[in-house]
Amino acid sequence: MNKKCFIFDLDGVIVDTAKYHFLAWKNLANSIGIDFSHAQNEQLKGVSRKRSLEKILGWGNQTLSDIDFHSLMEKKNSEYLNYITTMNRSELLPDVERTINFLIEMNQFVTLGSASKNARPILVKTNLLEAFDAIVDGNDVTEAKPNPEVFLKAALLTNTQPNHCIVFEDSVAGIQAANAAGMISIGIGNENILSEAMYNFTDFTELSNSFLEELIKH
Repeated sequence: MNKKCFIFDLDGVIVDTAKYHFLAWKNLANSIGIDFSHAQNEQLKGVSRKRSLEKILGWGNQTLSDIDFHSLMEKKNSEYLNYITTMNRSELLPDVERTINFLIEMNQFVTLGSASKNARPILVKTNLLEAFDAIVDGNDVTEAKPNPEVFLKAALLTNTQPNHCIVFEDSVAGIQAANAAGMISIGIGNENILSEAMYNFTDFTELSNSFLEELIKH
């Protein structure tokens, strides 16, 4: 059996932490007099914290001193961490665990490629940490998606060629990163938004074990 490397993004793929990011970013934006919508939040998916705050300031036509900028980044992260302390297994998105367990049964590499700097605590909270052969998160990379660094590192850690890697992503930047790495990209979410993905599924309930087997074989 071919051994492939399956790389999962975290936010919006394994767990729905997007709602917590939205609340934290909205509170931050509103605190400095900037409106913040769900549509704008979509543009921050898969984007680093620093770049996200730069985008918000751009939308509000505001500039901050370095000290205030870093203070706001810390404030946002602190509020987000407060939200995720309450997380548990019930927050896993539908059929993610079935997918991961099937890949483990098929002796495939299961890895994480996430921009989040809080990936490990979330995996601990959802009791999934042990399922992963390798974890690459925001603490391990210098370049944010759509740069493919995060996925290429996951491939390297499992000694897998990029063309034998399959990426599950819910963000445009993530799909672009997977494509740039020469990997198979699978969009989880809105097909219209993730139109650059090679395959699209609304969620993992649509993604069958037989489809996964085909990916492993070819």
